[in-house]
Amino acid sequence: MKTHQHSTDAAAAAASAAPGSAAPGSGAGREASITVTTEGLPGWLDPVAHAARTVEPQQLSRFLPPESGAGRQSAVLVLFGEGARGPELLLMERAGSLRSHPGQPSFPGGSLDPGDGDQATTGPLRAALREAEEETGLDPHGVQLFGVLPRLYIPVSSFVVTPVLGWWRSPSPVGVVDPGETARVFTVPVADLTDPANRATAVHPSGHRGPAFLVESALVWGFTAGVIDRILHFAGWECPWDRAKQVPLDWRA
Repeated sequence: MKTHQHSTDAAAAAASAAPGSAAPGSGAGREASITVTTEGLPGWLDPVAHAARTVEPQQLSRFLPPESGAGRQSAVLVLFGEGARGPELLLMERAGSLRSHPGQPSFPGGSLDPGDGDQATTGPLRAALREAEEETGLDPHGVQLFGVLPRLYIPVSSFVVTPVLGWWRSPSPVGVVDPGETARVFTVPVADLTDPANRATAVHPSGHRGPAFLVESALVWGFTAGVIDRILHFAGWECPWDRAKQVPLDWRA
């Protein structure tokens, strides 16, 4: 188990040691160095940054990457901003025409490309920013990366996912870039995510159970909800909620 934490720490450490701009995007920007730093973060993000430094992989999920190293390397951007109602998270909703998880809300993200660099160090950081730019139109130069969570595993798709934490220091316009991939891009106030009235347990016909959030006319469940749930818990933001409240999923989910 510890080896997964070590590899994640290595990514953050290697990025932090590299001088240069904080957020390369596409083109020439991707050749620039990339940094992970907590300098200048708003105080309300301190608990999240602390959690990223201290949490163990098994505290986040029982699904961890295979010891063999197998799996499709990918990354997601867990981007915190500040909106009219305070702290918020950026999410997107997958297009309903997709074969895999149609209509499901998720973090921006996707597979690592060869040009992203070393998958054990800065590759996931670049991939998270690149995918967020491609999917939402986000300007990555306005994002400050401040932490990396341990790699997690999605057995159904064999994805090994690195959640990369970002602070939306300089917000830029976002929206649907490719309607064939994304139905909408939206932000969710953290206050809504912590509201017990918006929380439930999602139950899949396969028997899988996990946290869910009913926010912004969407049901957030699966991997994305699991990461949000653990961040809220380890940041000390979680409020007691009714875990007996269930939301059934269908086989298409």
